[in-house]
Amino acid sequence: MSWLWAIIVGLVLGLIAKAIIPGKQQIPLWLTTVFGIIGAVLGNWLATVFGINETRGIDWGRHILQLIGAVAVVGVGDALYAMVRGNRRTT
Repeated sequence: MSWLWAIIVGLVLGLIAKAIIPGKQQIPLWLTTVFGIIGAVLGNWLATVFGINETRGIDWGRHILQLIGAVAVVGVGDALYAMVRGNRRTT
């Protein structure tokens, strides 16, 4: 069940990250989900480093760090994907 949640959270975070990043991203939906999962893992690691991974109530700090991680990974991943595919940005 944890893999299902990881996929769902990765999809949601990846889509939110794509909405935050200006311009049109060229990565497909499956890669958006993978990058969202990686961003969530990165955000969880940062929350552990900062000591805010487990708090009482809603873990807003952890969720914000997950979103920041997803934005960073989706942004870098989209640039690398466009470079590998040979596509130029049309922003």
